[in-house]
Amino acid sequence: MRVFRSLSPNAAGAPCALAIGNFDGVHKGHRALLQQLKTAADRLGVLPTVLTFSPHPRQFFAKSAGKQVDTPITITPFRDKMQALAEAGVEQVCVARFDREMAAMTASAFIEKVLVGALNARWIIVGENFRFGKDRAGTTDLLVKAGKQQRFEVRVMPAVMDGKDRVSSSGIRHALALGQFDRVAQLLGRPYRLSGHVVHGDRLGRELGFPTANLPMEPYHPALSGVFITRVYGVSRNPVPAVSMIGNRPTVMENGRTVLETHLLGFSGVIYGALIKVEFLRKLRDNRKFPGLDALKTAVQQDIEKAKQYFSSLGCRAAIG
Repeated sequence: MRVFRSLSPNAAGAPCALAIGNFDGVHKGHRALLQQLKTAADRLGVLPTVLTFSPHPRQFFAKSAGKQVDTPITITPFRDKMQALAEAGVEQVCVARFDREMAAMTASAFIEKVLVGALNARWIIVGENFRFGKDRAGTTDLLVKAGKQQRFEVRVMPAVMDGKDRVSSSGIRHALALGQFDRVAQLLGRPYRLSGHVVHGDRLGRELGFPTANLPMEPYHPALSGVFITRVYGVSRNPVPAVSMIGNRPTVMENGRTVLETHLLGFSGVIYGALIKVEFLRKLRDNRKFPGLDALKTAVQQDIEKAKQYFSSLGCRAAIG
């Protein structure tokens, strides 16, 4: 899959079938939409393509209004989102910079310059609440009308439902905040995992007796914070039971970097540089500042014992020692 970070004319090259959106999490609703994208692209003999924006338009407008802006809480880092899009059959992703010029572009100009001029879209799919152009004046009705004039097809995708609830990224963020991983997996259509390359940390975990595999999270602002029972893929043939902390380590550093630190149970190999996936299973506790390293060490040991009990209940005694 090719990723473009510009919208210069013909950035994507050949004609395309296009889906527009943020696609945070690439959940079941997104994948239903992307399946229609892939089907249309195959029918038309064009490339299935996604158009998304960075920064998120809401973040841009908040900053323009002089409001304090935090990095948006997101379900998946960029790498994981790109992988999920590729697995859904997307062949191109255009990440357009949302700036003053983009914000000032009228709906008609967006169609002419971006959808037709830059991306050469022959078929477009959007969600039913899609709005575009200056002051969000562009509607799905306007897009359908323009398509008839410009000779591109438009498909407006209704919301995908899970029972009585609409499948949405905001709903998944809410479930993640509550540690409801079964619900998250139901909405995503897969277990919740974060991936990254293992980097060197400050070795504090090793000094405490609990060495960790460290994944940097910045500039990603994760929807999770706390200590979790997890399992790790990518270090051996089978997933390895683990305990993970995601947050900024308040006991040892004020306002520190957000990191994902994972202690693998019953595993002692060197994995620096390895690309691993951490799957979240159950929340143990919130992050908190302890009075000292001894208290922190005691809490971590308790977390590990709870995780061992959890995995033992699943019949994983051999894996965790």
